[in-house]
Amino acid sequence: MSPRKPSRHWWAQSSRNVRIGAIGGFILLAGLTTVSYVIWTSPGNAAATVEAIAEQVDNLDPRISSLKAENAALQQKVEGLRAEVAKRDLALRAKYTPPTTPTPDTGVKDDSSLGTAPKAPTAKPPTAAKPAAPTTPVAAAPAPITAPPLSELVTAQQRYMGLYTEQAPFNWATYDDIASKLEVSPSVVGYFGGWDEPFRANAVTRAWEKGRLPLLTWESRPINAPNSVINEPDYTLPRIIGDPANGVPGAFDDYLRQYSRDIVSTGLPMAIRLDHEMNGVWYPWAETTGSGAPINGNSPGDYVKMWRHVHDIFEQEGAGEYVIWIWAPNIVNNLPATHQPVEYLASLYPGDEYVDWVGLSGYLRPAYKPDNDFTFSYSFDRSLNQLRTIAPGKPILLAEVGASETGGHKVGWVNSMFDALAKPENSDVIGMVWFNLAVSTYTEGELGTNDWRMDSRPDTLAAFKTGFARPELEFDISP
Repeated sequence: MSPRKPSRHWWAQSSRNVRIGAIGGFILLAGLTTVSYVIWTSPGNAAATVEAIAEQVDNLDPRISSLKAENAALQQKVEGLRAEVAKRDLALRAKYTPPTTPTPDTGVKDDSSLGTAPKAPTAKPPTAAKPAAPTTPVAAAPAPITAPPLSELVTAQQRYMGLYTEQAPFNWATYDDIASKLEVSPSVVGYFGGWDEPFRANAVTRAWEKGRLPLLTWESRPINAPNSVINEPDYTLPRIIGDPANGVPGAFDDYLRQYSRDIVSTGLPMAIRLDHEMNGVWYPWAETTGSGAPINGNSPGDYVKMWRHVHDIFEQEGAGEYVIWIWAPNIVNNLPATHQPVEYLASLYPGDEYVDWVGLSGYLRPAYKPDNDFTFSYSFDRSLNQLRTIAPGKPILLAEVGASETGGHKVGWVNSMFDALAKPENSDVIGMVWFNLAVSTYTEGELGTNDWRMDSRPDTLAAFKTGFARPELEFDISP
């Protein structure tokens, strides 16, 4: 807190005497003025008046002398008081002004002419040395993501068990939820991609972080294209192929080359199911309808040319070392009659050197035919036999499988699936990837919801848990 400053007039207790001296002088001056006035205005009585005034002056003279003496004394006292004030002021300044320490020359010019005085550097008091802070250990770099070599994946010794779920592998919530309910750790994660998307490296890295093979269903159309749209003029098979014989590149060659390079950059393997269910009549890469009419401007033979063209670009860019190519038609039971024979399916096969695994899409749907006994064998046997005829010795993956609760046959069908996989003739089936979603679609003109999920009912979930736990089926599901 600042000390209280003394008043500039702390000596003012003597001001009364000063005022008395001033009044006396004023009276004297007023008396002289009156005398002069009377003399000049009363010539007849001037002598008397002068005498009277002289008498008054004589009477005032002692008083004036007294006032003069008093005034001189007061002046002397005032001078003494001023000296005392100066003395006290010096004392106060000495008491409340901190001593200054001579400041060494710092080379800073005095810029007081600019209205500000330079600030002298403030000398900091010496501080005690602080103890050294403990060293925080540097976090170790994350371990690199690794995966088995492609050759080992292609010839796996155990059956793959995989899932398609909402958003996996970009979000594991629903995937891990069903895995937890099944008490398994699946070895494959399936997801979809379109040709309007760049390669999504995080799908591959996130999958292998969990030790799971990423399986991309790669569709040559925009990712958000509805299944009800078959004609995609920008994505016809002829546009993809181009005219290599005449030096005309395909419309997507640059895209495919960049996609291949991006796969190589990850250094991690993956499986690609390119333009699946090509023997059906519901996708833009299908060749013909049941009546033989072209689909989306395609012609017979175009599908094989497209597949080889894409495969060749991948090989040229070095991506062939990282990709398992899966050729996966639809089960033939419910196709147009012209598309069911093995000869038709064989016309769509690119050749053994272009394919690593063959696969199938197949679902238990509401009854289509009177002879359907709602077993796995009814759904898959004909198609499995065609694959073995077209590509003998190729591993077979049930690449997209589901069963609807509609009709009440799901549990029996699931049990029959595990029984069928235990048969020696199906030892070439190297795994299955379940479509674990509930989807509303139009079937024969009617909107319906099919709940394909493994936990659609408690008894359905129990059937899956029992089946995967069967040791003779050798599923790779180690938690």
